Amino acid sequence: MNRVIFVAIGMAGLLAGAPALADNAMQVCGAKYQAAKTAKTLPAGQTWNQFLAQCRTTLPKATAVAAAGAPPAAAGRPIPATPAASAVAAKAARPQSAAMSAMHDRQRQCGAQWKADKAAGKIPAGQTWPKYWSACNTRLKG
Repeated sequence: MNRVIFVAIGMAGLLAGAPALADNAMQVCGAKYQAAKTAKTLPAGQTWNQFLAQCRTTLPKATAVAAAGAPPAAAGRPIPATPAASAVAAKAARPQSAAMSAMHDRQRQCGAQWKADKAAGKIPAGQTWPKYWSACNTRLKG
């Protein structure tokens, strides 16, 4: 009996702080799920996924947006930058060289030719894209 009271008190405190957690539907719904499981008020046979889907419909719109993949900016925690993410951001910031841009154009042209030749049945048996690309790239460069 004491356990149920503590869970109810904890749940009331959690719900009072729900706006603070509103950025993360998983946290809010997870706490509700655990409280319902502990208090044995969870409908028989209901799974976590079913409970989560039902819980998300009851949350404010801002939580649904955060649950859909928006970064939890209001959570107060900075999102750590990974080395891979930093490298991608650095590459995106740099302008592409003329040679790289020309190579990309040739690759697009060869890709379009590959698709057209393949659809027309003009690709020799056993020829793969890398071999086709190499020959096409040489032809377009020259």
